[in-house]
Amino acid sequence: MKGRVFDALRTALAERRAVALVTDLGSGLQTLVDIEGRQQGDAGLEDEFLPQVVDAIRADRRGIVEFYDGRFFINVFPPKNRLLIIGAVHLAQALVPAARLAGFDVVVIDPRAAFATPDRFPDTDLVTEWPDEALATLKPDARTAVVALTHDPKFDDPALIASLASDAFYVGVLGGRKNQAARLQRLRAQGVADDRLERIHGPVGLDIGAVSPAEIAVSILADIILCLRGHKWKAD
Repeated sequence: MKGRVFDALRTALAERRAVALVTDLGSGLQTLVDIEGRQQGDAGLEDEFLPQVVDAIRADRRGIVEFYDGRFFINVFPPKNRLLIIGAVHLAQALVPAARLAGFDVVVIDPRAAFATPDRFPDTDLVTEWPDEALATLKPDARTAVVALTHDPKFDDPALIASLASDAFYVGVLGGRKNQAARLQRLRAQGVADDRLERIHGPVGLDIGAVSPAEIAVSILADIILCLRGHKWKAD
């Protein structure tokens, strides 16, 4: 891989942009293509071929494809899955390592600096801004899940409003059904439309009878993965 293609790939990954590295198997030349069909490199892909590459990026699909007399290998580099946790609470301490084990980049957001400490969350990205401000910077995308765990409307509600206005594939919040009903009423009063409110997973997590923080963390992570992979869950 030539230096300028490598630098472009590294920049795209740092900026959380999905791209595909396309290698012409005949010449060995490579080109980096983004979701808009823009290309950087030496392969000089035909315009008619670019939609196939873009489709591969959208579907996260790798493999060899043929176009006219050429054969190309498309290697897709999607952004890493990310979990943004609102609230440096006890439950978050169990959820962080579980999410990391599942391959997520994890960020814990809590303006209460006494809670969001390296001692409680070692080797974890900690953000001590208010949730809505933090989310404006972090920009949740289609590979980002957001879970609000503070059980406090002044933290959770702004986080939910910001998350529901984003492309986050999962938005969850801790709390029972009565709390959820009250929360929906508050968010409607703040102008959040019903079609957005329907995206909220609340109470958060799969109903597996979880009791301990570790079990609840597993139920939350399982629900996130279920949503990410697009499968349906049916309890017995």
